[in-house]
Amino acid sequence: MRKDKVIQIFVDIDDFVKDLDQFAMKKQLLGSQIKRRNRKSHLSLSERMTIYVCFHLSSYTNFKHYYNHLVREHWKDLFPNLVSYERFNQTQHTLFVPLLMYLKERALGKCTGISFIDSTQLPVCHIKREKQHKVFDGLATKSKGTMGWFFGFKLHLIINDRGELLSFSLSKASTDDRDKNILSSMVEKVFGKLFGDRGYISQILAQYLWNDGIELIYKRRKNMKSMNLSDTDKILLRKRSVIESVNDELKNICSIQHTRHRSIQGFLNNMITALISYQTFEKKPSIKISHELDKNMPILIAA
Repeated sequence: MRKDKVIQIFVDIDDFVKDLDQFAMKKQLLGSQIKRRNRKSHLSLSERMTIYVCFHLSSYTNFKHYYNHLVREHWKDLFPNLVSYERFNQTQHTLFVPLLMYLKERALGKCTGISFIDSTQLPVCHIKREKQHKVFDGLATKSKGTMGWFFGFKLHLIINDRGELLSFSLSKASTDDRDKNILSSMVEKVFGKLFGDRGYISQILAQYLWNDGIELIYKRRKNMKSMNLSDTDKILLRKRSVIESVNDELKNICSIQHTRHRSIQGFLNNMITALISYQTFEKKPSIKISHELDKNMPILIAA
């Protein structure tokens, strides 16, 4: 991974952290006057967040090896106050909220009126070891997907036609893709047309989204009547697989999925930083659309 890419990510994260510190200072001045111990860390919050995000952009699949062999040996000039891996790992519980806020406020893309929705499974262990698994005991559930049974969670994503993440949600593996509680929070900033697979077939859900200004378009089953779609919508529906390419890159490049988690906090940090690192990709799975002829009805020219 190039050092200039690391610096670029750090600068953007550091700008966000400075704004966050100013907001926290105002809240503290307006709140209680009780003094609390706030020991300064050797590594700043921006540096720790950057190290976590850059892990998913490296070729390492083990964070300990990445930190000891890449960060501590080759990035000393970028992070001069590095601590041991054990000490660094002890501070991971303080990173989830800043990482989540950074993803929500800075990293997510903007809706263009054409969006795609899908869910992907995040197993936390092999299905045969589900009864022995202790880390996510009481949280992870068993469910069956297109690849068979798995034990873990389900990640719901919405992207735009440029491949940028618009919203996401984590749920139990047994959660239905058409769950209104999840979709209502995911489509707050989404408008226009939303394309999904057969897992989103529901007239009730379609009417619910229509009331929010969203037209849900999904693949029909063979025994169902065909929808009256324009030629453009038919082509865009066939290009729905672009979100499956996004899921593939999240798993195979960003390592959002693995079965070596030792804590819930580590699992959440790994998921959030993987989503952030994907948003830093210069090239994402996307479709090319021309808006020149009609701004209200875009024409697909290439894929």
